[in-house]
Amino acid sequence: MAGAEAVAGSTSEGFFAKIAAWVQSTNVPEQVKDVDFVGLFTNPWFIVPFAALIGYMIWKQSFNELIIITLFVIIWVLSGTEYMQTLVVDGELQIKKVLPVLAGASAVLGFLIYLFFGRS
Repeated sequence: MAGAEAVAGSTSEGFFAKIAAWVQSTNVPEQVKDVDFVGLFTNPWFIVPFAALIGYMIWKQSFNELIIITLFVIIWVLSGTEYMQTLVVDGELQIKKVLPVLAGASAVLGFLIYLFFGRS
């Protein structure tokens, strides 16, 4: 039985390692990190469709989707703060800084679960 668990564990680790290697090969993390927020939100090629999307969602009263878009923008902005950049210092995870992030993430997740499943 232990052999099957070891094989399953190594298979899942290999699977996730392949996904992580693929994400790194696409350079998406660097591209997200290097986004110019001021340039993005002053660019009419982004802001006009984004404003149209928000206006359409308000018109259709899709407030759940508006809340999700707002949360994604807030998380995106917060991920670029200096606090998030100092979560790992010299290769060591700073537990005292991670716990508030985890508490906030669990609160957001709880709110989203309530938003979709809690209300009738």
